Amino acid sequence: MSVTPAPEAANRAYERGLGLLRSGEFFAAHEELETAWRAAEAAERDFLQGLVHVAVAWYQAGRGRPVGCSRQLAKAERRLRTYAPAHRGVDVARALASVREAAALVEEGTLELPPPAV
Repeated sequence: MSVTPAPEAANRAYERGLGLLRSGEFFAAHEELETAWRAAEAAERDFLQGLVHVAVAWYQAGRGRPVGCSRQLAKAERRLRTYAPAHRGVDVARALASVREAAALVEEGTLELPPPAV
């Protein structure tokens, strides 16, 4: 049985997840952001899920999985674009540019991605 975290716990999970994402700890970021996503109001769910997709895309790149990375990048762009230019302390326009740059690199055949700009 899954328990929905309280709003304060969800906000802490969001902040931790964002910090982990910014520091390159993609798997841990994904876990924290999913905790925040489960507790989110409907209007926030796509934003949080978009950040989860960013974390998973970079994690997939690190594991040498171009197809998984590419799919996650596409999902991230789809979910985040309605929150541009900025939302909840994230420069979404910059994050989207980072996602698009990463997608182009993967398409060119490399998984050596610069850190995500979130």
